[in-house]
Amino acid sequence: MREIVTFDAYGTLVDFQLTPTTLKVLADRLDLDGLDVDEFLDDFRVMRFQAVLESYRPYHEVLHSSLRTAMRLHGLEYRESDGDALVEAVPAFGPFPEVPDALRALKSRYEIAIISNTEDRFIAQNIANIGVEFDHVITAEQAGAYKPDRQTFEHAYKTIGVDPSQVIHTAQGWEYDIIPTRDLGLKRRVWINRYGRPGSADHQPYDELPDLSGLPALLGC
Repeated sequence: MREIVTFDAYGTLVDFQLTPTTLKVLADRLDLDGLDVDEFLDDFRVMRFQAVLESYRPYHEVLHSSLRTAMRLHGLEYRESDGDALVEAVPAFGPFPEVPDALRALKSRYEIAIISNTEDRFIAQNIANIGVEFDHVITAEQAGAYKPDRQTFEHAYKTIGVDPSQVIHTAQGWEYDIIPTRDLGLKRRVWINRYGRPGSADHQPYDELPDLSGLPALLGC
């Protein structure tokens, strides 16, 4: 029976440097009197999540609209070039240091795949930056929906041609990946808890690792 390890991309494999990129792009406006920069960044994060719960639209539009809304909430002047700069930055993000070697080790036993909330044109360059070939790459653009919507995962399994019971899903995204996959009937789930967040007994079972370096050994490679 085929066995496949699926991965979230941004934050799991790819060092998603959106926060420092946002700070750089908006550096000329962040000295606004009374602005709580951490609160603004957190609101931007929440608004990106809210945006993917709505009807599907391309990821570049999600970045533009959520940034625009967060900036207006905090009284910051939004420029279309701000969103453009974030969109242009995404394909340049590279992998966390341990990722390429971990993926190469896993390929000795498993098929590997990406299931990502992105557009095809973005993820292609991110994968090139990783330098490891994936057997399957599934995007929200292909699925017409974003995680945590079940449609995204179901589209992936149908496209790959596997039953969920053949899948080990590995992800950093708690709300995007770990919560929605609990009841999908997956063989195994691995939470890459890079930021030391508290877990939850209500969303067990899952294995927990601080990064990908221990994943090959955990999965018998």
